Amino acid sequence: MKTYLVGGALRDRLLGRPVSDHDWLVVGATPEEMAARGYLPVGRDFPVFLHPQTREEYALARTERKSAPGYRGFTVHASPDVTLEQDLARRDLTVNAIALPAEFVDADGRFEPDADKLADPFHGRRDLEQKLLRHVTDAFREDPVRILRVARFAARFDDFSVAPETMALMREMVEAGEADALVPERVWQELSRGLMETRPSRMFEVLRACGALAVLLPEVDRLWGVPQPEAHHPEVDSGLHLMMVIDTSARLEASLPVRFACLMHDLGKGTTEPGLLPRHIGHEKRSAELLHAVCDRWRVPVEIRELAEVVAREHGNIHRSGELTAAALVRLLERCDAFRKPARFADVLLACECDARGRLGFEERPYPQRERLLAVLATAAGVPTDAVARAAQQSGAAGPQIGEAIHRARVEAVAASLG
Repeated sequence: MKTYLVGGALRDRLLGRPVSDHDWLVVGATPEEMAARGYLPVGRDFPVFLHPQTREEYALARTERKSAPGYRGFTVHASPDVTLEQDLARRDLTVNAIALPAEFVDADGRFEPDADKLADPFHGRRDLEQKLLRHVTDAFREDPVRILRVARFAARFDDFSVAPETMALMREMVEAGEADALVPERVWQELSRGLMETRPSRMFEVLRACGALAVLLPEVDRLWGVPQPEAHHPEVDSGLHLMMVIDTSARLEASLPVRFACLMHDLGKGTTEPGLLPRHIGHEKRSAELLHAVCDRWRVPVEIRELAEVVAREHGNIHRSGELTAAALVRLLERCDAFRKPARFADVLLACECDARGRLGFEERPYPQRERLLAVLATAAGVPTDAVARAAQQSGAAGPQIGEAIHRARVEAVAASLG
């Protein structure tokens, strides 16, 4: 029985990046031996155990064989006779197929990845030096999730490129229909992780280059080639603008709901319906409709979906809010449910700021609409609604009439604050 540190910890340490967690591989052991040593079995599809003290995961060495289409179509073989190299051969990328014997890792998880101590049968260190994302073996094609993982790693390591042979293999997989077999949970998991990386646009560039974007997110894929008339640079079409917007959301360290809203906000510009181009009139409504289809397809969490819907529907009005009257501003706040959900409204405004600044030459421009609308919300929310409601009731108002009285009071307060 021999234990190795494998995968991301070694990769990140070799790149000089922080190491957040450790993945351990055990060669030459049985599940019974692991249990006898106090390890707690937790693996559902293959043998994985929690260390009795550190609670870190230890997986038994295994091989995998494709037995059916899609993500779950594998037969797993885990036994003491599976070698270290056989286990590393089933991994996705060479940079993730490096191992270090556990005796070179101290009790606090610190280690030095000296070249003479590493097991690197597929030349992952070389690919790290050359900044290449390269598949380990042709077995890569057996798991379509790996297409998404490569795209996500491209977003994390944004100075890396995908090896030409790996990109060709990914195209073959897409053409063979493997991407159609991806399950919603894994697609959303990888997309959401990729959106939170340093440069999320790289994920979509890689997915588009191999053809997977047209399968998974055709609504996004259609944006390339669509004119972006409001941009000051005609070479920036709606697809490129969208990539700039999501990278702006990463630069501003936005949350996942905001980044997803940035990705979804302009889907309607890819429509072929007459009358929407070249000025995109009415694209907000169409964007909201397409957003529902995407969220249903990939089972996007409700709170993330709801924020994206508000942004898709209202971002044009928010951009133009400096031209709105007090009454129109209050109606905008009401449509955004800003009085009940002020924190979400702040996220809506951040997404709109990312949209406005996601254009060449606008990256550092201020977005006064954000502070102005937050101030308008504070003013309107400061109206003593209980007192307004009591006064309305005393004058004979009931039901919707009370709501109308509160609305009028808020409009008056906003109008007074605007001068």
